[in-house]
Amino acid sequence: MPEDTTQDSPWWKGAVIYQIYPRSFLDTDADGIGDLAGIVKGLDHVAALGVDAVWLSPFFTSPMKDYGYDVADYCDVDPMFGSLADFDRLVARAHTLGLKVIIDQVYSHTSDQHAWFEESRADRTNPKADWYVWADPKPDGSPPNNWQAVFGGSSWEWDARRQQYYLHNFLVSQPDLNLHNLEVQDALLETARFWLDRGVDGFRLDAINFGMHDQQLRDNPPSGIAMENVTRPFDMQDHIYNMSQPGVPAFLSRLRSVLDTYGERFTVAEVVGANSINEMKSFTEGETHLSSAYSFDFLYATTLSPGRIKRSLQEWSGRPGEGWPSWAFSNHDAPRAVSRWADESQRKQAADTLMLLLLSLRGNAFIYQGEELGLPQADVPFEHLKDPEAIANWPRTLGRDGARTPMPWRSGASNSGFSEAVQPWLPVDPRHDLLAVDQQTNVSGSSLSVARALIAIRKSSDALRLGEMEFLDTPDGVVAYKRVHGDAVMICVFNLSERPVSYLPVQAADLEFVVDQTGAAEPGAVIPETLSPWTGYWATLKDHSAG
Repeated sequence: MPEDTTQDSPWWKGAVIYQIYPRSFLDTDADGIGDLAGIVKGLDHVAALGVDAVWLSPFFTSPMKDYGYDVADYCDVDPMFGSLADFDRLVARAHTLGLKVIIDQVYSHTSDQHAWFEESRADRTNPKADWYVWADPKPDGSPPNNWQAVFGGSSWEWDARRQQYYLHNFLVSQPDLNLHNLEVQDALLETARFWLDRGVDGFRLDAINFGMHDQQLRDNPPSGIAMENVTRPFDMQDHIYNMSQPGVPAFLSRLRSVLDTYGERFTVAEVVGANSINEMKSFTEGETHLSSAYSFDFLYATTLSPGRIKRSLQEWSGRPGEGWPSWAFSNHDAPRAVSRWADESQRKQAADTLMLLLLSLRGNAFIYQGEELGLPQADVPFEHLKDPEAIANWPRTLGRDGARTPMPWRSGASNSGFSEAVQPWLPVDPRHDLLAVDQQTNVSGSSLSVARALIAIRKSSDALRLGEMEFLDTPDGVVAYKRVHGDAVMICVFNLSERPVSYLPVQAADLEFVVDQTGAAEPGAVIPETLSPWTGYWATLKDHSAG
């Protein structure tokens, strides 16, 4: 089926988007926490990568119990990050550099310090009494049902003022909004307009499939997963009632109507759960919902295999009306991919090959800060952990702090150039200091140079940005596919195994080498007939009919 042509495709289709975690990007006021002024200062580095946009994790007013994902004011900047004027300067600088700006929106819950919740919990008759999810106890005083919170324990917390329980799918301090209430939806849409009026180019919607609940409050059935195979009771339930409700797409359609009044804006949903693919499609179907969505197919995968890639990518057929996928291997919620999937001895080569792979997938590519440097998961001692999930599940999981440590800018400088504070909010891993930006800039073969080279090639290739995807037959451990757009064909081949594998997708004489995991783009280079572990390449077909 034909894809959109380059001329009529929106800017975001096939885009490469760079995620910035503000707390850890760059600190300019020496308080040990990154800030908006630091993002402005670091945007030249981001623009030099060649990406199309930046996505900023929350910088809104918050008590920071969940580090910004517990919003106390949707329409202001937390003082630790700066001010609205700082944000306006950030948008202006990004746009000058040709970068779009995407910001997080957290619509499923707020902080318990949000003014809406403070009013809602006051009594059962106030104007916002139904803005959150409240329920009476069972006759024995226990919670209304068996729903479990992501961070552990019951999803229900008793509130003495209302003599009721309130729902929280995450921390106790993160009460769930009642998105069934159209007044709540209207208020959230107003916050969207606030940021759109300030020039943002779109939104990433956090945990949006937690946005509605079953109004009958029915118990979730068991998932059948034994406790010894999980780290939290949450995973022992099939979450058919506390999330993933059929009313969410209608709210997203209302959001899309707002964005359409601002021109070409981008929206991407984070979708968590066992049924994520169906929700992703319902959230992005047609021209009246979101632009894109991503799941945790790769973010939570402990290993990477050709089968994993095929299963995820083949869910998106490209049929008319189907949404456009986005992909991320690492972000602030998951241990860094190179540490999950490769041995430390293979880190450099694996990091570069993963960048080559990510940038060849059909969809948008999200690069998490430091991924372009090949950073491994940082080692954060227990006494320095900040993430409530990491603390609750220690030592059974790597946790999220190791992916949130400060960005290394200058090797040998205080805190690797991130901050002049005596102690930043999370410690810098000594291994990251050796991979700092200044150590990799303009260094041939560095992960940073590889990332820049690969992004430039992708941007110049209609096949890689917009093309269809056709998997090829391969031996074990190898994944290969064609990306096709009109007469443009790119063949992408990767050996993800721990052993050399002999494989050619077509006769070597029919292929023209484009680039491999070293970032080398040498015309006429020989196509390898035997692939070493953790290597890959892109090649064009000399004759479209070949293979």
